[in-house]
Amino acid sequence: MKTASPSCSRFSSRAIAGVVREHKRAEVQAIGAGAVNQAVKALVLATGYLKDDGINVVAIPEFVDVDIDGKVRTAIKLVVEPR
Repeated sequence: MKTASPSCSRFSSRAIAGVVREHKRAEVQAIGAGAVNQAVKALVLATGYLKDDGINVVAIPEFVDVDIDGKVRTAIKLVVEPR
């Protein structure tokens, strides 16, 4: 999933929690300070939702290159997995 700075962290957090419940793993990509901020907020909220279901998760951050309109940009990818 991808987040942007105007993304609503509550909606993104529910999506992250849903993907982790269904697939046991989620990846969130963000480009730019605002988008990374929203992604981290969503991750914190998703962690709480999942903890209520007895699922403890960790997030592993990494840099990835993504192609946007023929230009390569560096994004932050948060890999969310059960602990």
